[in-house]
Amino acid sequence: MPKFYITTPIYYPSGKFHIGTAYTTVLANTIKKYKQARGYETYLLTGMDEHGQKIQQVAQKSGKTPQEHVDEMAKEAKKLWSLMEIEYDDFIRTTEPRHEKVVEEIFDKLMKQGDIYLSQYEGLYCMPCETYFTETQLVDGKCPDCGREVKKMKEESYFFNMKKYANRLIDFYNENLNFITPESRKNELFNNFLKPGLEDLCVSRTSFDWGIKVRKDPKHVVYVWLDALTNYITALGYLSEDDTLMKKYWPADLHLVGKDIIRFHGLYWPIFLMALDLPLPKQIYAHGFIMMKDGKMSKSKGNVIYPEPLVERYGLDAVKYFLLREMSYSQDGTFTPEGFIERFNFDLCNDLGNLLNRTIGMINKYFKGEIANYPTSISELDKQVESYSSGVIHSVEEYMDTYHISQAIQETWNLVSRTNKYIDETAPWVLYKEEKQEELQSVMYHLVENLRRIAILIAPYMEHTSCQILEQLAIPKELQTWQSLNKYDQLKNNKVTQTPEVLFARLEAAEEIEAIKAMMK
Repeated sequence: MPKFYITTPIYYPSGKFHIGTAYTTVLANTIKKYKQARGYETYLLTGMDEHGQKIQQVAQKSGKTPQEHVDEMAKEAKKLWSLMEIEYDDFIRTTEPRHEKVVEEIFDKLMKQGDIYLSQYEGLYCMPCETYFTETQLVDGKCPDCGREVKKMKEESYFFNMKKYANRLIDFYNENLNFITPESRKNELFNNFLKPGLEDLCVSRTSFDWGIKVRKDPKHVVYVWLDALTNYITALGYLSEDDTLMKKYWPADLHLVGKDIIRFHGLYWPIFLMALDLPLPKQIYAHGFIMMKDGKMSKSKGNVIYPEPLVERYGLDAVKYFLLREMSYSQDGTFTPEGFIERFNFDLCNDLGNLLNRTIGMINKYFKGEIANYPTSISELDKQVESYSSGVIHSVEEYMDTYHISQAIQETWNLVSRTNKYIDETAPWVLYKEEKQEELQSVMYHLVENLRRIAILIAPYMEHTSCQILEQLAIPKELQTWQSLNKYDQLKNNKVTQTPEVLFARLEAAEEIEAIKAMMK
């Protein structure tokens, strides 16, 4: 059985997780579920990056120890992922002994090899990003990543010799053209960092102590990126007694990250792995941000939206659908209350929900709820619909395999629209009136088959809706698998439900838009 190891970034718990964090995790979970459906043995890692100066300061402000703060945040994170039905296989925390012990050993190993050396660091430091920048990297004198003020700092630090591995990384980029996707992110790294020449990287700090101590020099703590990035291998048991998972799943098939941390994953992480003589991950996908109408989410603007109230009011499947549909590959997406309600009412309620209800209603009315076997003769239009449906499956697989999830969903909804159009083209009510039983049976069969296929295609991200459709159409288990998608003639005397359940009830737009606005903080 082929293996697939996928990771999210480990999230920084300085505050509550908003829908941006939820998007990345939902995306990872969707890819995992799709790979499972295609026959892969999957492993999904997520977790929390719990060290650093910012955590220490946030904890102090709230009168807690850093450990108390991160313990509470880990509890909240797990609660959120449970609510969103994220099926992770491991949740790694950088304060866990299994991680800290291995990071200490990694630091020692890199020091012995001469990859890490002691020096003085003076630079421009951004506290929220916990990153040093040179004058030329600033944008209008501010942090290029978050736009906040930077502060001049000087301290004794250990450094990682990045220059030693720079040419090897350039060669790797040239030999592995799809290592970083989308290409624009790779070009950005290549042109802005690799080409001009990599600076050596500060990998320890002495100005705070909330972190993993350097064994041979405990006044230093291991700086955030060497600590955080190694989670992808410490979680698998690297340098531990039981390294079964490491042998089984490394190298990672996919690291999912936001575009703001591609520099760390696309430059520093591969170089750390080269120094450790470990294979590099197969691919890193840096996705865009979920933006608000007035720019980035910010508490000061009062435009932050959290997943919990949305899930509670509109259901998990609707929230997942919106997040994944709105975020096109390589682009930023936009969250607006109007956009959310429009997707709910039109895509989910009108297009998909009504298609199921109309189909079940007609089968009950015209054939006492029973779908006949595959018709012996079918029309030219029926053939066209079958061919279109098969084409959509092929397109969805191509998009899912390259992580263009929004486009895969768009293709699936094209099939929903085509099936709705098929009802209008065939006019089953006229066929019934004219007693054209054979033609009418063929139309009902094709409607159910398309709905079966749609239900399977949406299962990786709308599991409850998928189950409801399959259950109401009484689709047998063997025809609910991804492998069964290419079969179009296997249904035999299915008895659909007599009382169809509404998948999505239409919402009063103005009222719901106000309700979502009230959720924003």
